[in-house]
Amino acid sequence: MKVALLGPIAWRTPPRAYGPWEQVVSLLAEGLVARGVDVTLFASLDSITAARLDGVVERPYNEDTGYDGRVWEAIHVAHCYARSGGFDLVHNHLDWLPLAMSEFCRTRLVTTVHGFCSPAILPAYQRARSAYVSISDADRGPGLDYAATIYHGIDARQFPFRAEPGDALVAFGRIHPDKGTAEAIRIARAAGRRLLICGPVHDERYHAEEVLPHVDGEQIVYAGNVGPAERAEVLGSAAALLHPIGFAEPFGLSVVEAMACGTPVVAYPLGSMPEVVDEGVTGYLAGSAAEAAGVLDDALKLDRARVRARALERFSADRMVEDYLRLYRRIVA
Repeated sequence: MKVALLGPIAWRTPPRAYGPWEQVVSLLAEGLVARGVDVTLFASLDSITAARLDGVVERPYNEDTGYDGRVWEAIHVAHCYARSGGFDLVHNHLDWLPLAMSEFCRTRLVTTVHGFCSPAILPAYQRARSAYVSISDADRGPGLDYAATIYHGIDARQFPFRAEPGDALVAFGRIHPDKGTAEAIRIARAAGRRLLICGPVHDERYHAEEVLPHVDGEQIVYAGNVGPAERAEVLGSAAALLHPIGFAEPFGLSVVEAMACGTPVVAYPLGSMPEVVDEGVTGYLAGSAAEAAGVLDDALKLDRARVRARALERFSADRMVEDYLRLYRRIVA
């Protein structure tokens, strides 16, 4: 089987720090190659992969201001589609733009919907010639015929088990109202615990008005964005991960990564969270900051070894790759 993985070019594959879509594409590419699949990865040309690497930009546009992302994403898609006749299928991880151009794809097209950024993009999905994969049942869009739901997987080797946690809580993800950074601060204060905040700033005003005034370097600490090496250390040493999201989270990689380290999760029950968090096993769901502070003691009593075992059972990279390979065979057949 010959597969083209059409990846994003916002960040390198795999990402140096932030880049959840790129991380998933990387794990999928390496897993497919290990299983003998002939894979070509369309990504930025500084990407690192065992697959064949093809592309049009030397560096991702979020790391090189010489690129206009909108322009080069279109060129990137066109470049892949011009070569698409040589593959059994193209697997799109680049949102709606390849769908708007799907008539130019010369083979079967599969699209993983990494999350709808706006209902306004639905027409591109509804009109396209593609099979769709949702990353959670909660994230399925209206009027689309899905071929499968395939949860993201992680490389467990990158997230070693930590039996003895530290005292601090962690909020991990971009600084934005969607991710509930200010809510995490309220929960930590109500529980009387230290909070470590990690992630890139995606909303400057929210960061300046709702987050920074509470950062004192003692109880509330902002550590900025962290790379892959620090990610496991931060998540594994946490007493618990706070994930008080303010939107319907399509999946939540940091939640699974924390659980893989043995760290329990306290999250708000929006989007995929009821699917991802096994209440009383890997964490708890709460409807408010006060509720979250109230269940925190129970979360801290959970068996960290059992948290990890359940996370790896459900969210390993191997399971994800096998699920996609099964889907590819069905579509090609």
